Amino acid sequence: MTARDLARVGAVIGVGESDYVGDHARVRAGEKPADSYGYAADAFRAALADAGIGRDEIDGLIVGPTLAYERTGEILGINPRWGGQADAMLAVIEACMAIRSGLAEVVALVYGNDQRSAAIQYGGPEAMGGNMFLSYVYHAPWGFTSQGALYAMMFRRFGELTGCTERDLGEVAVAQRHAASLNPHALMRKPITIEDYMAARYICEPLRLFDYCLINDGGVVLIIAEAERARKMARKAPVLIHGVGRSDLNRGATSLEPRLLEFYRPAQEACAAQVYAMAGVGPEDMSALQIYDSFSCHVPFALEGYGYCRPGDVGRFMREDGIGLGGRIPVNTGGGHLSESYMQGWAHQVEAVRQVRGECGARQVAARGAGDSRFVHYNSDVAGKAVSIIYGS
Repeated sequence: MTARDLARVGAVIGVGESDYVGDHARVRAGEKPADSYGYAADAFRAALADAGIGRDEIDGLIVGPTLAYERTGEILGINPRWGGQADAMLAVIEACMAIRSGLAEVVALVYGNDQRSAAIQYGGPEAMGGNMFLSYVYHAPWGFTSQGALYAMMFRRFGELTGCTERDLGEVAVAQRHAASLNPHALMRKPITIEDYMAARYICEPLRLFDYCLINDGGVVLIIAEAERARKMARKAPVLIHGVGRSDLNRGATSLEPRLLEFYRPAQEACAAQVYAMAGVGPEDMSALQIYDSFSCHVPFALEGYGYCRPGDVGRFMREDGIGLGGRIPVNTGGGHLSESYMQGWAHQVEAVRQVRGECGARQVAARGAGDSRFVHYNSDVAGKAVSIIYGS
């Protein structure tokens, strides 16, 4: 089996999310609507309803790193014959691998997080328990446990080399807030302007308030089935997984080298080559692009790394060609981590599926290319680990 054998073996038949807006309001009022498992269960029920199937049809389970595999299966009332734990991006790839190898046919990808109500720290001496994720604490001797500080340094050097300004970076926050204003599931729906962005306070210069992701509770579930079975069982038209890719940068990772010297570019380019070849499409075929955006500067890095604009031209590209809903390539069409919800990459993929289905109402993007086909590209490049997925009709 080669990597190309994963093309179109799996299809998304159901997606579900918890009530981000209602739960956030309850948390702010001092309530605790659910724990991580409760949010995951809410999303699971919604995904089953979206797919039009019963839980007994699921024979595979992958849970996010916030959940225990066995406990999640117990709470959801399923006995999978195959499963494990993975992040949002690798969960999709692993589900396709399991389907291709015959280990499972219908896989639920389940995530839940009570990070807001549990007051999880993503920076400082107690960041994620001190060493749950070592990437947060490698640099503690130099006072760096905050990802914001790392990305501030990264964008500072990127801007010096490419001419991409802070005002150019503001295009990301403004475009995504406009998309969120059209998304009833988004937490931050009040539109902002470039002037609002520039007037916002620095959190870690050159990154401002609007460059940072939200922190909220929630749950997300995707259900992926073997493609032929998906066509027979799904209530809605299945969304095919046309291609996947992955490339990691580990050498020099703890010294910041992949961040500061090449901005993850080698991993992104290698990953792009894989996913485009597997799917048989390229950047020019995409109707929308979803980018993991714990910080806004992920977007310009990815636009260059995945071939959406020439290296060194991303500032002009965002400013003139546009990354909003009416732009050259609409980015994070649900609002992304900055304005919709911080679900660590899981909700981006729900948005990709809904865009392919044509379910997004006022924020729906147009099909590009021949016929009525839509391709939506999702990518993540956290800590130099580039992962890419292309969804399509």
